[in-house]
Amino acid sequence: MRIQQFDFSIDVLKPLLWKDNKASKREYLLGQKQEWINVNHTQFWGDWYRDVFNLQTANDFGLVVWSIILNLPLFIEVFPDPEGKPIWGFDEYHENFDNGNFTNIGGGPVLSTDQKRLVLKLRYFDLTTRDDTRNVNAFLKFAFADLGDVWRLDGLDMSVVYVFSFAPDPVLLSVLQDYDILPRTAGVLVRYVDLTRDTFGFGEYNQNFDNGTFIDG
Repeated sequence: MRIQQFDFSIDVLKPLLWKDNKASKREYLLGQKQEWINVNHTQFWGDWYRDVFNLQTANDFGLVVWSIILNLPLFIEVFPDPEGKPIWGFDEYHENFDNGNFTNIGGGPVLSTDQKRLVLKLRYFDLTTRDDTRNVNAFLKFAFADLGDVWRLDGLDMSVVYVFSFAPDPVLLSVLQDYDILPRTAGVLVRYVDLTRDTFGFGEYNQNFDNGTFIDG
């Protein structure tokens, strides 16, 4: 993932001619202007580049900007049980201890800053890069470098499998699934495998009926 580099510096002393070397007042005024530029121009744009423009270092504000650009919400609405199961409590309207009914009818941030950055990187890749397994695996190695190995297998039957060598955070995995973030071609089925889960069965290597333990062998 390449981020364009910019040079924000401005050297106001550069236009000084050799004949002005002894013009101390002029040099002093230009020096004061240079200090102002360093703080109010160079530093400002440097901070903006780090906190907003560069997705790899963007802070929470910058990630919100990226979420708007990439049309990927960083908030998830959580609604009551669609089956209409009753809620209960001890106060008016059955609120438990004045804090709600063991349910959440609003929404809120569910991802950490690093997780937000990860899902936005995946969305950016999905929108800008050809869905080739080799390209996808190279990007997954880069994107998940701090968490562990993740790779994609092509089932050659209009399906792909994403394999996690670590136990993915449940909230992160839910976002990846709900928003269909991991790269795939339209119409291709996506499945997920967590290699850290114990397996059991009847075949070799504990595979059930010689076909794997709830995964393709």
